[in-house]
Amino acid sequence: MAVSGPADRPGLGCVGAPRLLTGLDRTGWLDREAHLAVHGPLPRFHPDELTDLASDIGLRGRGGAGFPFARKLQAVMLSAREKQSATAVVVNGSEGEPSCLKDTALLLHAPHLVLDGALLAAAAVSAEEVVVAVTRADVERSVRDAVDERGPGGRRVRVARLPERFVTGEGTALVSGLNGGPALPSGQRVRTSERGLGGMPTLLSNTETYAQLAVAARLGAPAYRSVGLPSEPGTVLLTVAGSTVVETPSGTSLAYVLDLCGSGVGQGVLVGGYHGRWLEPGAARSADLSRQSLAAFGAVLGAGAVLPLPEETCPAGEVAAVARWMAKESAGQCGPCVRGLPALADVLEDAVRGGGRAALEAVEARLRGVRRRGACSHPDGTSYFVASALAAFPEEFRDHALGSGCGRPVTGALPLPPDEEPAGGAERLVVDWTLCKGHGLCVDILPDVVRLDADGYPAQASMPVPARLRPKALRAVRRCPALALRFRE
Repeated sequence: MAVSGPADRPGLGCVGAPRLLTGLDRTGWLDREAHLAVHGPLPRFHPDELTDLASDIGLRGRGGAGFPFARKLQAVMLSAREKQSATAVVVNGSEGEPSCLKDTALLLHAPHLVLDGALLAAAAVSAEEVVVAVTRADVERSVRDAVDERGPGGRRVRVARLPERFVTGEGTALVSGLNGGPALPSGQRVRTSERGLGGMPTLLSNTETYAQLAVAARLGAPAYRSVGLPSEPGTVLLTVAGSTVVETPSGTSLAYVLDLCGSGVGQGVLVGGYHGRWLEPGAARSADLSRQSLAAFGAVLGAGAVLPLPEETCPAGEVAAVARWMAKESAGQCGPCVRGLPALADVLEDAVRGGGRAALEAVEARLRGVRRRGACSHPDGTSYFVASALAAFPEEFRDHALGSGCGRPVTGALPLPPDEEPAGGAERLVVDWTLCKGHGLCVDILPDVVRLDADGYPAQASMPVPARLRPKALRAVRRCPALALRFRE
Protein backbone atom coordinates (compact mmCIF):
# COMPACT_ATOMS: atom_id res chain seq x y z
CA MET A 1 0.00 0.00 0.00
CA ALA A 2 1.36 3.42 -0.92
CA VAL A 3 2.02 5.81 1.93
CA SER A 4 1.34 9.45 1.16
CA GLY A 5 2.79 12.52 2.84
CA PRO A 6 2.94 16.28 2.47
CA ALA A 7 5.36 17.79 0.00
CA ASP A 8 7.79 18.98 2.67
CA ARG A 9 7.93 15.57 4.34
CA PRO A 10 7.08 13.06 1.64
CA GLY A 11 5.72 9.66 2.52
CA LEU A 12 7.57 6.56 1.46
CA GLY A 13 6.02 3.15 1.04
CA CYS A 14 5.96 0.09 -1.14
CA VAL A 15 3.51 -1.18 -3.73
CA GLY A 16 2.95 -4.88 -4.18
CA ALA A 17 6.23 -6.29 -2.84
CA PRO A 18 8.29 -6.66 0.35
CA ARG A 19 10.04 -3.45 1.36
CA LEU A 20 13.45 -4.19 -0.02
CA LEU A 21 14.73 -0.65 0.10
CA THR A 22 14.00 1.38 3.19
CA GLY A 23 12.51 -0.60 6.03
CA LEU A 24 10.19 2.32 6.71
CA ASP A 25 7.36 -0.07 7.47
CA ARG A 26 8.99 -0.23 10.92
CA THR A 27 9.88 3.39 11.65
CA GLY A 28 9.59 6.79 9.99
CA TRP A 29 13.25 7.76 10.34
CA LEU A 30 16.02 5.19 10.53
CA ASP A 31 18.72 6.34 12.91
CA ARG A 32 21.93 4.31 12.98
CA GLU A 33 20.65 1.75 15.46
CA ALA A 34 17.33 1.24 13.68
CA HIS A 35 19.08 1.11 10.32
CA LEU A 36 21.36 -1.72 11.46
CA ALA A 37 18.44 -3.53 13.09
CA VAL A 38 16.52 -3.48 9.80
CA HIS A 39 19.32 -4.04 7.30
CA GLY A 40 22.16 -5.59 9.26
CA PRO A 41 25.88 -4.81 8.96
CA LEU A 42 27.35 -3.80 5.64
CA PRO A 43 29.42 -6.55 3.97
CA ARG A 44 32.85 -5.84 2.55
CA PHE A 45 33.56 -6.25 -1.14
CA HIS A 46 36.66 -6.46 -3.28
CA PRO A 47 36.43 -3.82 -6.05
CA ASP A 48 35.91 -6.48 -8.73
CA GLU A 49 33.21 -8.14 -6.62
CA LEU A 50 31.28 -4.89 -6.27
CA THR A 51 31.56 -4.23 -9.99
CA ASP A 52 30.33 -7.75 -10.72
CA LEU A 53 27.40 -7.28 -8.33
CA ALA A 54 26.36 -4.01 -9.98
CA SER A 55 26.63 -5.65 -13.38
CA ASP A 56 24.76 -8.80 -12.34
CA ILE A 57 21.73 -6.87 -11.04
CA GLY A 58 21.77 -4.47 -13.99
CA LEU A 59 22.07 -1.44 -11.72
CA ARG A 60 21.67 1.83 -13.59
CA GLY A 61 21.72 5.43 -12.49
CA ARG A 62 18.35 6.54 -11.13
CA GLY A 63 18.77 10.25 -11.75
CA GLY A 64 17.59 10.36 -15.34
CA ALA A 65 20.23 9.15 -17.79
CA GLY A 66 20.17 5.51 -16.64
CA PHE A 67 23.88 4.85 -17.27
CA PRO A 68 25.11 1.40 -16.11
CA PHE A 69 26.67 1.80 -12.66
CA ALA A 70 29.26 -0.96 -13.17
CA ARG A 71 30.67 0.92 -16.16
CA LYS A 72 30.92 4.08 -14.06
CA LEU A 73 32.90 2.19 -11.42
CA GLN A 74 35.23 0.75 -14.03
CA ALA A 75 35.73 4.12 -15.73
CA VAL A 76 36.77 5.81 -12.48
CA MET A 77 39.16 2.98 -11.56
CA LEU A 78 40.75 3.05 -15.02
CA SER A 79 41.10 6.84 -15.05
CA ALA A 80 42.68 6.81 -11.57
CA ARG A 81 45.21 4.18 -12.62
CA GLU A 82 46.12 6.02 -15.81
CA LYS A 83 46.55 9.34 -14.03
CA GLN A 84 47.88 7.85 -10.81
CA SER A 85 45.33 10.10 -9.17
CA ALA A 86 43.23 10.11 -6.04
CA THR A 87 39.48 9.71 -6.49
CA ALA A 88 36.24 10.98 -4.99
CA VAL A 89 32.62 9.84 -4.69
CA VAL A 90 29.73 12.28 -5.01
CA VAL A 91 26.10 11.60 -4.14
CA ASN A 92 23.77 13.74 -6.24
CA GLY A 93 21.02 14.53 -3.76
CA SER A 94 19.74 17.63 -5.55
CA GLU A 95 16.19 17.57 -6.84
CA GLY A 96 15.58 20.88 -8.53
CA GLU A 97 12.31 19.78 -10.10
CA PRO A 98 9.17 20.27 -7.98
CA SER A 99 7.67 17.02 -9.29
CA CYS A 100 10.54 14.90 -7.89
CA LEU A 101 10.80 13.96 -4.21
CA LYS A 102 12.12 10.39 -4.09
CA ASP A 103 15.73 11.31 -3.32
CA THR A 104 14.57 13.86 -0.79
CA ALA A 105 12.47 11.14 0.86
CA LEU A 106 15.46 8.79 1.03
CA LEU A 107 17.77 11.37 2.55
CA LEU A 108 15.12 12.55 5.01
CA HIS A 109 14.04 9.08 6.14
CA ALA A 110 16.84 6.61 5.38
CA PRO A 111 20.11 8.54 5.02
CA HIS A 112 22.26 5.67 6.37
CA LEU A 113 21.24 3.45 3.47
CA VAL A 114 22.49 6.05 1.00
CA LEU A 115 25.71 6.54 2.96
CA ASP A 116 26.27 2.77 3.00
CA GLY A 117 26.10 2.59 -0.78
CA ALA A 118 28.36 5.60 -1.23
CA LEU A 119 30.95 4.16 1.19
CA LEU A 120 30.87 0.80 -0.60
CA ALA A 121 31.59 2.61 -3.86
CA ALA A 122 34.29 4.73 -2.21
CA ALA A 123 36.08 1.61 -1.01
CA ALA A 124 35.93 0.14 -4.51
CA VAL A 125 37.51 3.18 -6.18
CA SER A 126 39.83 3.93 -3.21
CA ALA A 127 38.26 7.33 -2.58
CA GLU A 128 39.13 9.01 0.69
CA GLU A 129 36.17 11.38 0.61
CA VAL A 130 32.45 11.10 -0.02
CA VAL A 131 30.48 14.28 -0.72
CA VAL A 132 26.70 14.37 -0.46
CA ALA A 133 25.37 17.32 -2.48
CA VAL A 134 21.94 18.60 -1.41
CA THR A 135 19.84 21.73 -1.92
CA ARG A 136 17.33 21.69 0.96
CA ALA A 137 18.02 22.73 4.55
CA ASP A 138 16.02 19.86 6.07
CA VAL A 139 17.83 17.32 3.91
CA GLU A 140 21.18 18.82 4.87
CA ARG A 141 20.31 18.46 8.58
CA SER A 142 19.17 14.86 8.14
CA VAL A 143 22.36 13.79 6.38
CA ARG A 144 24.59 15.67 8.82
CA ASP A 145 22.84 13.94 11.72
CA ALA A 146 23.46 10.58 10.08
CA VAL A 147 27.13 11.40 9.48
CA ASP A 148 27.52 12.50 13.12
CA GLU A 149 25.98 9.23 14.32
CA ARG A 150 28.74 7.31 12.58
CA GLY A 151 31.43 9.13 14.48
CA PRO A 152 35.04 9.75 13.45
CA GLY A 153 37.20 7.26 11.61
CA GLY A 154 37.02 5.75 8.16
CA ARG A 155 36.46 7.73 5.02
CA ARG A 156 35.47 11.36 5.37
CA VAL A 157 31.85 12.14 4.52
CA ARG A 158 31.04 15.77 3.78
CA VAL A 159 27.65 17.37 3.18
CA ALA A 160 27.53 20.34 0.80
CA ARG A 161 24.50 22.50 0.11
CA LEU A 162 24.05 24.04 -3.33
CA PRO A 163 21.43 26.41 -4.81
CA GLU A 164 18.03 24.82 -5.35
CA ARG A 165 17.58 25.18 -9.10
CA PHE A 166 16.49 22.88 -11.91
CA VAL A 167 19.93 22.81 -13.56
CA THR A 168 21.91 22.21 -10.33
CA GLY A 169 21.60 18.44 -10.66
CA GLU A 170 23.31 18.33 -14.07
CA GLY A 171 26.68 16.60 -13.61
CA THR A 172 29.00 19.43 -14.62
CA ALA A 173 26.85 21.97 -12.75
CA LEU A 174 27.00 19.93 -9.56
CA VAL A 175 30.77 19.47 -9.78
CA SER A 176 31.28 23.16 -10.54
CA GLY A 177 29.27 24.10 -7.47
CA LEU A 178 31.17 21.68 -5.26
CA ASN A 179 34.45 23.07 -6.59
CA GLY A 180 33.44 26.58 -5.50
CA GLY A 181 32.18 27.83 -8.84
CA PRO A 182 28.65 28.53 -10.07
CA ALA A 183 26.33 25.52 -10.03
CA LEU A 184 25.72 25.79 -13.76
CA PRO A 185 26.35 23.37 -16.63
CA SER A 186 29.74 23.83 -18.25
CA GLY A 187 28.43 23.42 -21.79
CA GLN A 188 31.25 20.94 -22.41
CA ARG A 189 31.18 17.16 -22.58
CA VAL A 190 33.27 16.51 -19.50
CA ARG A 191 33.16 13.06 -17.94
CA THR A 192 33.34 13.24 -14.19
CA SER A 193 35.04 9.85 -14.26
CA GLU A 194 37.99 11.68 -15.82
CA ARG A 195 37.79 15.10 -14.17
CA GLY A 196 35.37 15.87 -11.38
CA LEU A 197 35.70 16.99 -7.77
CA GLY A 198 38.98 18.88 -7.38
CA GLY A 199 39.97 17.67 -10.85
CA MET A 200 40.03 14.05 -9.63
CA PRO A 201 38.34 11.09 -11.29
CA THR A 202 34.95 11.13 -9.57
CA LEU A 203 32.16 8.62 -9.22
CA LEU A 204 29.00 10.73 -9.45
CA SER A 205 25.62 9.08 -9.15
CA ASN A 206 22.13 9.66 -7.87
CA THR A 207 20.92 9.13 -4.28
CA GLU A 208 18.67 6.16 -5.09
CA THR A 209 21.45 4.43 -7.04
CA TYR A 210 23.64 4.24 -3.93
CA ALA A 211 20.70 3.07 -1.80
CA GLN A 212 19.95 0.29 -4.28
CA LEU A 213 23.63 -0.74 -4.22
CA ALA A 214 23.54 -0.98 -0.41
CA VAL A 215 20.42 -3.16 -0.55
CA ALA A 216 21.90 -5.47 -3.20
CA ALA A 217 25.15 -5.78 -1.23
CA ARG A 218 23.24 -7.21 1.73
CA LEU A 219 20.79 -9.36 -0.21
CA GLY A 220 23.15 -10.70 -2.84
CA ALA A 221 22.37 -10.78 -6.55
CA PRO A 222 20.01 -13.83 -6.56
CA ALA A 223 17.71 -12.42 -3.86
CA TYR A 224 17.78 -8.95 -5.40
CA ARG A 225 16.89 -10.40 -8.79
CA SER A 226 13.95 -12.32 -7.34
CA VAL A 227 11.89 -9.10 -7.47
CA GLY A 228 11.03 -7.26 -10.66
CA LEU A 229 11.69 -8.27 -14.25
CA PRO A 230 14.47 -10.65 -15.30
CA SER A 231 15.74 -7.94 -17.65
CA GLU A 232 15.32 -5.16 -15.07
CA PRO A 233 15.54 -6.71 -11.60
CA GLY A 234 14.76 -5.01 -8.32
CA THR A 235 12.56 -2.06 -7.49
CA VAL A 236 12.17 1.55 -8.55
CA LEU A 237 11.28 4.62 -6.53
CA LEU A 238 8.62 6.90 -7.97
CA THR A 239 7.25 10.31 -7.08
CA VAL A 240 3.54 10.21 -7.92
CA ALA A 241 1.61 13.47 -8.43
CA GLY A 242 4.46 15.45 -6.87
CA SER A 243 3.58 14.38 -3.33
CA THR A 244 3.70 10.60 -2.84
CA VAL A 245 6.85 8.50 -3.00
CA VAL A 246 6.46 4.77 -3.53
CA GLU A 247 8.73 1.80 -4.12
CA THR A 248 7.49 -0.75 -6.61
CA PRO A 249 8.98 -3.76 -8.43
CA SER A 250 10.03 -3.01 -11.98
CA GLY A 251 7.45 -4.20 -14.48
CA THR A 252 4.47 -3.18 -12.34
CA SER A 253 1.52 -1.70 -14.22
CA LEU A 254 1.60 2.10 -14.21
CA ALA A 255 -2.19 2.22 -13.90
CA TYR A 256 -2.06 -0.11 -10.88
CA VAL A 257 0.42 2.14 -9.06
CA LEU A 258 -1.68 5.22 -9.81
CA ASP A 259 -4.78 3.45 -8.52
CA LEU A 260 -3.08 2.52 -5.25
CA CYS A 261 -1.97 6.11 -4.87
CA GLY A 262 -5.56 7.28 -5.17
CA SER A 263 -5.35 8.49 -8.75
CA GLY A 264 -6.34 7.40 -12.21
CA VAL A 265 -4.70 8.16 -15.54
CA GLY A 266 -7.00 11.17 -15.96
CA GLN A 267 -6.42 13.10 -19.18
CA GLY A 268 -2.95 11.60 -19.50
CA VAL A 269 0.23 10.98 -17.52
CA LEU A 270 3.54 12.83 -17.72
CA VAL A 271 6.36 10.34 -17.19
CA GLY A 272 9.90 11.45 -16.44
CA GLY A 273 9.13 14.93 -15.14
CA TYR A 274 9.50 18.25 -16.94
CA HIS A 275 12.01 16.85 -19.40
CA GLY A 276 9.72 13.86 -19.88
CA ARG A 277 6.96 12.71 -22.21
CA TRP A 278 3.18 12.57 -22.05
CA LEU A 279 1.32 9.28 -22.27
CA GLU A 280 -2.26 9.46 -23.51
CA PRO A 281 -4.82 7.66 -21.32
CA GLY A 282 -4.79 4.48 -23.41
CA ALA A 283 -1.01 4.29 -23.39
CA ALA A 284 -0.88 5.03 -19.64
CA ARG A 285 -3.27 2.14 -18.97
CA SER A 286 -1.12 -0.21 -21.07
CA ALA A 287 2.35 0.84 -19.92
CA ASP A 288 4.43 -1.00 -17.36
CA LEU A 289 7.18 0.56 -15.28
CA SER A 290 10.09 -0.75 -17.31
CA ARG A 291 12.47 0.73 -19.84
CA GLN A 292 11.23 -1.55 -22.63
CA SER A 293 7.54 -0.87 -22.04
CA LEU A 294 7.93 2.90 -21.74
CA ALA A 295 10.25 3.03 -24.77
CA ALA A 296 7.44 1.56 -26.87
CA PHE A 297 5.50 4.76 -26.12
CA GLY A 298 8.49 7.05 -26.65
CA ALA A 299 8.97 7.67 -22.93
CA VAL A 300 11.60 7.04 -20.27
CA LEU A 301 11.19 6.89 -16.51
CA GLY A 302 14.02 9.37 -16.00
CA ALA A 303 14.16 10.55 -12.40
CA GLY A 304 10.98 8.64 -11.55
CA ALA A 305 8.40 11.45 -11.65
CA VAL A 306 4.89 10.29 -12.60
CA LEU A 307 2.30 13.05 -12.98
CA PRO A 308 -1.31 12.16 -13.81
CA LEU A 309 -3.38 15.07 -15.10
CA PRO A 310 -6.82 15.15 -13.42
CA GLU A 311 -9.95 15.77 -15.47
CA GLU A 312 -10.75 19.01 -13.64
CA THR A 313 -7.65 20.94 -14.71
CA CYS A 314 -6.72 22.68 -17.96
CA PRO A 315 -3.95 20.80 -19.84
CA ALA A 316 -2.94 23.78 -21.96
CA GLY A 317 -2.71 26.10 -18.97
CA GLU A 318 -0.75 23.57 -16.91
CA VAL A 319 1.80 23.08 -19.70
CA ALA A 320 2.14 26.83 -20.27
CA ALA A 321 2.80 27.42 -16.57
CA VAL A 322 5.57 24.80 -16.53
CA ALA A 323 7.09 26.16 -19.73
CA ARG A 324 7.28 29.61 -18.14
CA TRP A 325 8.94 28.23 -15.01
CA MET A 326 11.43 26.23 -17.07
CA ALA A 327 12.33 29.40 -18.94
CA LYS A 328 13.02 31.11 -15.62
CA GLU A 329 15.25 28.18 -14.63
CA SER A 330 17.52 28.82 -17.61
CA ALA A 331 21.24 28.41 -17.05
CA GLY A 332 21.64 31.75 -18.85
CA GLN A 333 24.67 30.64 -20.82
CA CYS A 334 23.47 30.30 -24.42
CA GLY A 335 20.95 31.86 -26.79
CA PRO A 336 18.45 28.98 -26.80
CA CYS A 337 18.23 29.25 -22.99
CA VAL A 338 18.44 33.03 -22.55
CA ARG A 339 16.17 34.00 -25.43
CA GLY A 340 14.67 30.85 -26.86
CA LEU A 341 12.91 29.43 -23.81
CA PRO A 342 11.30 32.73 -22.68
CA ALA A 343 10.15 33.30 -26.26
CA LEU A 344 8.71 29.77 -26.35
CA ALA A 345 6.83 30.45 -23.10
CA ASP A 346 5.53 33.75 -24.53
CA VAL A 347 4.08 32.25 -27.71
CA LEU A 348 2.68 29.27 -25.82
CA GLU A 349 0.85 31.58 -23.42
CA ASP A 350 -0.37 33.60 -26.40
CA ALA A 351 -1.82 30.43 -27.94
CA VAL A 352 -3.52 29.46 -24.69
CA ARG A 353 -5.04 32.95 -24.44
CA GLY A 354 -6.62 32.65 -27.88
CA GLY A 355 -3.90 33.91 -30.19
CA GLY A 356 -5.22 31.95 -33.18
CA ARG A 357 -3.55 29.55 -35.58
CA ALA A 358 -0.67 31.97 -36.00
CA ALA A 359 0.15 31.53 -32.32
CA LEU A 360 0.24 27.74 -32.67
CA GLU A 361 2.49 28.08 -35.70
CA ALA A 362 4.74 30.38 -33.69
CA VAL A 363 5.01 27.72 -30.97
CA GLU A 364 6.19 25.17 -33.54
CA ALA A 365 8.70 27.66 -34.91
CA ARG A 366 10.08 28.39 -31.45
CA LEU A 367 10.40 24.67 -30.73
CA ARG A 368 12.51 24.25 -33.85
CA GLY A 369 14.56 27.29 -32.87
CA VAL A 370 15.77 25.91 -29.53
CA ARG A 371 16.03 22.20 -30.28
CA ARG A 372 19.55 20.74 -30.47
CA ARG A 373 21.16 24.15 -30.15
CA GLY A 374 21.66 24.52 -26.41
CA ALA A 375 24.90 24.35 -24.47
CA CYS A 376 23.26 21.82 -22.13
CA SER A 377 20.18 19.60 -22.24
CA HIS A 378 17.79 22.14 -20.70
CA PRO A 379 16.49 23.70 -23.95
CA ASP A 380 16.08 20.28 -25.56
CA GLY A 381 14.30 18.81 -22.55
CA THR A 382 11.91 21.74 -22.29
CA SER A 383 11.14 21.76 -26.01
CA TYR A 384 10.42 18.02 -26.03
CA PHE A 385 8.11 18.43 -23.02
CA VAL A 386 6.09 21.09 -24.87
CA ALA A 387 6.10 19.15 -28.15
CA SER A 388 4.91 16.04 -26.36
CA ALA A 389 2.06 18.03 -24.78
CA LEU A 390 1.02 19.42 -28.17
CA ALA A 391 0.89 15.87 -29.51
CA ALA A 392 -1.00 14.51 -26.49
CA PHE A 393 -3.57 17.35 -26.26
CA PRO A 394 -3.94 18.70 -29.81
CA GLU A 395 -7.61 19.60 -29.48
CA GLU A 396 -7.04 21.41 -26.19
CA PHE A 397 -4.37 23.67 -27.65
CA ARG A 398 -6.35 24.20 -30.86
CA ASP A 399 -9.52 25.15 -28.98
CA HIS A 400 -7.65 27.56 -26.73
CA ALA A 401 -5.87 29.14 -29.67
CA LEU A 402 -9.15 29.59 -31.55
CA GLY A 403 -10.78 31.23 -28.55
CA SER A 404 -13.15 28.64 -27.15
CA GLY A 405 -10.89 27.05 -24.54
CA CYS A 406 -11.92 24.37 -22.08
CA GLY A 407 -13.22 26.60 -19.29
CA ARG A 408 -11.34 24.68 -16.63
CA PRO A 409 -9.00 26.35 -14.12
CA VAL A 410 -5.31 25.62 -13.79
CA THR A 411 -5.18 23.74 -10.50
CA GLY A 412 -1.43 23.12 -10.24
CA ALA A 413 -1.56 19.41 -11.02
CA LEU A 414 1.92 19.94 -12.45
CA PRO A 415 3.62 21.20 -9.26
CA LEU A 416 5.67 24.37 -9.24
CA PRO A 417 7.46 26.18 -6.40
CA PRO A 418 5.12 28.03 -4.02
CA ASP A 419 5.57 31.45 -5.62
CA GLU A 420 4.68 29.95 -9.00
CA GLU A 421 1.78 27.71 -8.01
CA PRO A 422 -1.87 28.55 -8.60
CA ALA A 423 -3.05 30.48 -5.60
CA GLY A 424 -5.65 27.87 -4.59
CA GLY A 425 -7.28 29.00 -1.36
CA ALA A 426 -5.02 32.05 -0.97
CA GLU A 427 -6.50 34.21 -3.75
CA ARG A 428 -9.89 33.65 -5.36
CA LEU A 429 -12.29 35.27 -7.76
CA VAL A 430 -15.69 35.48 -6.03
CA VAL A 431 -19.12 36.06 -7.63
CA ASP A 432 -21.82 38.13 -5.93
CA TRP A 433 -24.99 36.37 -7.13
CA THR A 434 -27.19 39.30 -6.10
CA LEU A 435 -25.50 41.42 -8.77
CA CYS A 436 -24.42 38.98 -11.51
CA LYS A 437 -26.40 39.41 -14.78
CA GLY A 438 -24.67 36.73 -16.81
CA HIS A 439 -22.87 39.08 -19.21
CA GLY A 440 -20.06 36.51 -19.65
CA LEU A 441 -17.30 39.08 -20.03
CA CYS A 442 -15.36 37.40 -17.20
CA VAL A 443 -14.92 34.17 -19.18
CA ASP A 444 -13.61 36.16 -22.15
CA ILE A 445 -10.93 37.70 -19.93
CA LEU A 446 -10.22 34.62 -17.78
CA PRO A 447 -11.06 31.48 -19.81
CA ASP A 448 -8.60 29.45 -17.71
CA VAL A 449 -10.43 30.33 -14.48
CA VAL A 450 -14.10 31.00 -15.21
CA ARG A 451 -16.49 28.40 -16.60
CA LEU A 452 -20.09 29.19 -17.52
CA ASP A 453 -23.06 26.96 -16.77
CA ALA A 454 -25.81 26.09 -19.24
CA ASP A 455 -27.56 29.39 -18.50
CA GLY A 456 -24.47 31.50 -19.16
CA TYR A 457 -23.64 32.29 -15.54
CA PRO A 458 -20.32 31.41 -13.78
CA ALA A 459 -20.45 27.74 -12.81
CA GLN A 460 -18.75 28.41 -9.46
CA ALA A 461 -19.19 31.14 -6.90
CA SER A 462 -15.53 31.01 -5.83
CA MET A 463 -12.64 30.19 -8.17
CA PRO A 464 -8.92 29.79 -7.40
CA VAL A 465 -6.70 32.18 -9.33
CA PRO A 466 -3.15 31.10 -10.36
CA ALA A 467 -0.52 33.67 -9.45
CA ARG A 468 0.38 34.24 -13.10
CA LEU A 469 -3.26 35.17 -13.90
CA ARG A 470 -3.66 37.64 -11.04
CA PRO A 471 -3.47 40.75 -13.31
CA LYS A 472 -6.19 39.34 -15.55
CA ALA A 473 -8.38 38.54 -12.56
CA LEU A 474 -8.08 42.15 -11.37
CA ARG A 475 -8.99 43.34 -14.87
CA ALA A 476 -12.05 41.07 -14.89
CA VAL A 477 -13.16 42.62 -11.60
CA ARG A 478 -12.75 46.15 -12.97
CA ARG A 479 -14.54 45.40 -16.24
CA CYS A 480 -17.52 43.45 -14.90
CA PRO A 481 -20.55 45.52 -16.08
CA ALA A 482 -22.63 44.45 -13.06
CA LEU A 483 -19.80 44.95 -10.54
CA ALA A 484 -20.49 41.36 -9.45
CA LEU A 485 -16.89 40.16 -9.10
CA ARG A 486 -14.57 40.45 -6.11
CA PHE A 487 -10.90 39.48 -5.81
CA ARG A 488 -10.38 37.97 -2.38
CA GLU A 489 -6.93 37.40 -0.87
